Amino acid sequence: MKINYINTIAILATIGLMIGCKGSPKPTSSKGESEIVLHCSGPDYRSDKKNFRAYATGESSDLEIARKKATSNAKAALASQVQTTVKSTTDNYSNSREFNNVEEIEERFESLNREVVDQQLNDVKVICEKLTENSKTGKYKCYMAVEMKADAVQEAIEQRIKNDDRLKIDYDYEKFKETFEKEMEKMSNN
Repeated sequence: MKINYINTIAILATIGLMIGCKGSPKPTSSKGESEIVLHCSGPDYRSDKKNFRAYATGESSDLEIARKKATSNAKAALASQVQTTVKSTTDNYSNSREFNNVEEIEERFESLNREVVDQQLNDVKVICEKLTENSKTGKYKCYMAVEMKADAVQEAIEQRIKNDDRLKIDYDYEKFKETFEKEMEKMSNN
């Protein structure tokens, strides 16, 4: 009986040591999943209070077409972001002012926004570009991030307003600048 009792304790001790020495469990990964690397994206490529930024990709079996697609997509994303911010700024600005003919002023601001965004897209700077090739398909993928200075947009709007006699009458540069900066600050907090 003593031998069986000693053998049982020895077996349990051996099993305990084997379990204890195994170490901490390794993290398991989900089956079929793999991490995706998005070049030219992340916190360093997001808009902030000083810059509008946008990220996009383009894919093609031709390298240059992949680059052109990425450039076009990034500029479109940037234009959309700038238009949204400028529209928000002008809406908030015009609502804070007491214009005689609010509807007409808002229409003029909307037209001004489109002109400024179209003009400013010429000042877009590429801040990141990575090219990859898929060895299975032979297709190229271009990752791209672009940037436009917020000050340039603000200055372009100011110049357009100063050149419009109707808008100039009710225009308060400091109030507009303050409203624009508040909109840009919102981007930095996202």
